[in-house]
Amino acid sequence: MEYLCPSQILETKENFQYGKVEKVTYFSKTCGMERAFNILYPVHYDANKKYPVFYMIHGIFGDENSFTNDENLHIKELFGNFALEDNSKEMFVVFPNMFATKDNSIKPDFTEEAVNCYDNFINELTADLMPYVENHFNVKTGRENTYICGFSLGGRETLFITISKPELADYVCAIAPAPGLIPTTDIKMKHKGQLSEADIKYSEPLPKVLIVCCGTNDSVVGKYPLSYHKLLEQNGTEHLWYEVPGADHDLKAIQSGVYNFLNLIFK
Repeated sequence: MEYLCPSQILETKENFQYGKVEKVTYFSKTCGMERAFNILYPVHYDANKKYPVFYMIHGIFGDENSFTNDENLHIKELFGNFALEDNSKEMFVVFPNMFATKDNSIKPDFTEEAVNCYDNFINELTADLMPYVENHFNVKTGRENTYICGFSLGGRETLFITISKPELADYVCAIAPAPGLIPTTDIKMKHKGQLSEADIKYSEPLPKVLIVCCGTNDSVVGKYPLSYHKLLEQNGTEHLWYEVPGADHDLKAIQSGVYNFLNLIFK
């Protein structure tokens, strides 16, 4: 495993057409309104083929554009270059809006009311987003063809979603997961907790790949990712834990997590 994402995987290759990003709107029954996500197509997209699907979940105050509009992240290059020489590694990448509110007057914030909207994403994902993607795009279905990865609050929700519903995905990655998976109080708010410490474990069917990682210099989530690693270990769930050298709560951590996740998926 390489702790840092290699620079060459982020470079824009000349004379190579990367996958297109498309904005899609759909009706969410969970939220009772139109919602949007971005989707990155496989680099050698063939309408006669089906592809695995990778759900990439943003952090607090983010939306469906957080990863796709950040040119410094090089998200198209990361996925495209990974599959450049081996089209068996191609996939659709879905970038949802995790703030699953039923009330547009509620805005993202460090409040229980707002965080409840993020916690509601598990319902929106399973009842609305995943069925829509599976019905409108050439994606392979089943947990063996589904990858879920999240950063910061998205990392916390990734753990919550896949612990609660292990049948969804064989492959799980939580990058710098935020506090609140278990009850705690941090500098921003008091978190009631989604699960108890004893619940931080996976039941059958177990994920084939489970990564929890964080930057060594993370100044935002601190030691919470380490605490989740220790709880998973204590509760008997096999997983990979590592720290990204020199990374803060930043792009370096995201790129490392996604790169190593992809490598382990296709190992």
